[in-house]
Amino acid sequence: MALASSIGFIMLLMLCIHLLVLVHAQEQRGYISIDCGNSMNFEYTDDTTKIRYNPDGAYIQTGVNKNISSEYAYPNNPILPQPLSDLRSFPQGLRNCYRLTAGSRGSLHLIRASFLYGNYDGENKLPEFDLYVGARFWSSVKFRNASEEVTMETISKAESEVTSVCLVDKGTGTPFISGLELRPLNSSIYDTDFGESASLLLYKRWDFGSTNGSGRYEDDIYDRIWFPYNSSTWESVSTSSEINVNGDGYRAPFEVIRTAARPRNGSDTLEFSWTPDDPSWEFYVYLYFAEVEHLHKNQLRKFNISWNGSPLVESFVPQYLQATTLSNSKPLVANKHRISIHKTKDSTLPPILNAVEIYVVRQRDELPTFEQDVDAVVCIKESYRIQRNWVGDPCEPENYNWEGLKCNYSTSLPARIISLNLSSSNLNGVITTAISNLSSLESLDLCNNSLTGPVPQFLEELRSLKYLNLKGNQLSGYVSDTLLDRSNAGLLTLRVDDKNLHVDKSDKKKIVAAVVAPISLVLVLLVIIILYRKIRRNEQSDKEMNKPNKGGTTVASKKWQYTYAEVLNITSNFEVVIGKGGFGTVFSGQMKDGNKVAVKMLSPSSAQGPKEFQTEAELLMTVHHKNLVSFVGYCDEDNKMALIYEYMANGNLKECLSDKSSHCLSWERRLQIAIDAAEGLDYLHHGCKPPIIHRDVKSANILLSQDLEAKIADFGLSKVFRIDNQNAESPLINSNGDRSPKSTPMGTTGYLDPEYFKLRNLNEKSDVFSFGIVLLELITGRHAVLKGNPCMHILEWLTPELEGGDVSRILDPRLQGKFDASSGWKALGIAMSCTAPSSIQRPTMSVVLAELRQCFRMESPSDREIFVAPRPVCNEFYSSTEACSLDSESFTYPFPR
Repeated sequence: MALASSIGFIMLLMLCIHLLVLVHAQEQRGYISIDCGNSMNFEYTDDTTKIRYNPDGAYIQTGVNKNISSEYAYPNNPILPQPLSDLRSFPQGLRNCYRLTAGSRGSLHLIRASFLYGNYDGENKLPEFDLYVGARFWSSVKFRNASEEVTMETISKAESEVTSVCLVDKGTGTPFISGLELRPLNSSIYDTDFGESASLLLYKRWDFGSTNGSGRYEDDIYDRIWFPYNSSTWESVSTSSEINVNGDGYRAPFEVIRTAARPRNGSDTLEFSWTPDDPSWEFYVYLYFAEVEHLHKNQLRKFNISWNGSPLVESFVPQYLQATTLSNSKPLVANKHRISIHKTKDSTLPPILNAVEIYVVRQRDELPTFEQDVDAVVCIKESYRIQRNWVGDPCEPENYNWEGLKCNYSTSLPARIISLNLSSSNLNGVITTAISNLSSLESLDLCNNSLTGPVPQFLEELRSLKYLNLKGNQLSGYVSDTLLDRSNAGLLTLRVDDKNLHVDKSDKKKIVAAVVAPISLVLVLLVIIILYRKIRRNEQSDKEMNKPNKGGTTVASKKWQYTYAEVLNITSNFEVVIGKGGFGTVFSGQMKDGNKVAVKMLSPSSAQGPKEFQTEAELLMTVHHKNLVSFVGYCDEDNKMALIYEYMANGNLKECLSDKSSHCLSWERRLQIAIDAAEGLDYLHHGCKPPIIHRDVKSANILLSQDLEAKIADFGLSKVFRIDNQNAESPLINSNGDRSPKSTPMGTTGYLDPEYFKLRNLNEKSDVFSFGIVLLELITGRHAVLKGNPCMHILEWLTPELEGGDVSRILDPRLQGKFDASSGWKALGIAMSCTAPSSIQRPTMSVVLAELRQCFRMESPSDREIFVAPRPVCNEFYSSTEACSLDSESFTYPFPR
């Protein structure tokens, strides 16, 4: 009986402990707490802070574990925090980074790094090294003695889903780290005008009126560390009553906000001050207030707050048991800072202050590497499982870029990757298409690997490429004539295996010459006749396009032309950047009539150039539709090229669908956006004579107005088709695509039609495929290319989900089930038809538009019961099962695998 009772008690105790651990785990949701260098490789809960720490093996693959010297450890130092007893040292490599996955792009984080040298290496030499968050410099880490515990905190917005904390070796000692912590913050707090290009570094965090320090988890949900601050001229007041902090996003911990300081002499001013190391530093101060004394009716506590004699806040009255946080709206800069709080004339009580936080603004000197380049090298790394220390920003800080990469730097533009050396890196498989997105690449070395498959033609699209080494692989096929011609002209240094990759044209030339000689005169005459007729026909077509009733013109039209001085005036000297893309930077502007515009400036380093500039300008002056972005004008002066459009207040669809967007588009709104974009494409395909193929349909090129009306933009890659004997009834292509000309594939990875990529046959169905991918992004809320190991195309992800038959698992979870299942299946059916492997299986945009309108009507309550939800999506436009089957190989080549 006694034994049973004991066992029951032990089981109950174990259950309580288990529940307690679960409670702590829930309360620490979103926390990342790393004991760096934990050689025991186990999780544990710190006895003092109750924080659960993890070893760092899952966050970094470099460095060695070390323990501090015994003279600095327990029991010689009984109050030493457990995470500081060991550390991870980085004797190899100039830069070593931790990868922290938490939240989404734009989320606000507090990151804390802790260091205790403790003579761990036995050399008794204090090191000095730098600390970075991604491409942003955080701080230099220095020590006054071996026992000093150095703790640094920064608050910043995440630039991606992964935040990298990097230690950089400056040659003044081996970098190391003892502890690393990340805490998610409410995105509405610490919201000053320092912007996304800067971060806040903790300078001081004080708890006024306290004697022993307080706060931190479990009391502080943000796990801030507060230190006591008192003065001999102050006295402390406190309360044990609960204080409401829910109305204040800063959520001061109870142990901090329950105490306050006030002047002993009721008429005195409450003051505190600090002197910065650098007088140019910019400060933000956060003052915490809560009235902790119950005042009588005839009592009033009201005070003014000033900085160095200048008013910050006037006539403030703290609320009883209610927390309020005040801060300066502009940064404070001075040789010395003094905050003064003094009561107003009608106040009967002296001022109080409960707590304060002081932060230094750290402006970002470096721009992150060009986003498309980053995505490309991440896909390359994951595709080949490259075992290199490729963590953090590829190019920043300068001189510490990833092994095998070289970058080109600019003072005003993001760094670009210009060299990729993966020689002798044990690469297997085909040459990944992700390389094609490194549009500024000048040198590519893939020699001495085990690469197989054909030599990809996309290499000839790398216009800046000056060095290409493919020797020592098992590649088949031939190097393209374009690359060989560039090599023969001295524009490209080409290293290839002769047995597989050289094309011997000498014999062919002899045969051709022998055959051509007897009939050369006939051919010359025939060619002259054909060219003459073609030139006349094109001249007539150009004249037709330039007629006033067509609205057409040329890029030299004075009506649309603006000088560079006018562009400077429109953009207020390029003051506000609203976007960046392959063409260049987009600036906000305002015309003389007050209308807002967007001005896209061609960057010298852009992969696009004057040809695309002229294509887009001429096309936009010719076509007009409510779902195409309106053209205002252009500038082409002394190599300074700009395109001016109407301003679209809600940016592009890609941003609106991203996790960082604060607003989730409803299902009805998504369908309406799809309809708007479809109308724009349908006009290009069937409303324009001659027809126009966009060639770069993607969510980033669909812009949204103030009312979320969608308009298609970016026509730099568009192609106009002039077809012989074309009339109003003749289609752009016939059913088997015979009319579509050969064309070099242009577009964006993930959206590019696989048939167009392989066969070079461009037709309107290439745009239909790209639109289908955009429609899937609208439906699922996912990107066209899903990052992971390896990268996955959205169609590859979708195929097994469709087999499951659960539409709720496919549609964007942010919709929270607020959609009609019939409408959801219908939209998926349309998208899958658009992305059929063969163009002949895809509907025209006119059919897609009609189906989308029907899909939208299904969301109407009056019509909803009429429709029956189809089971897993098949091609609704074709009855053949072959037409709706998904052959994974059919969309392999244009997408990362």
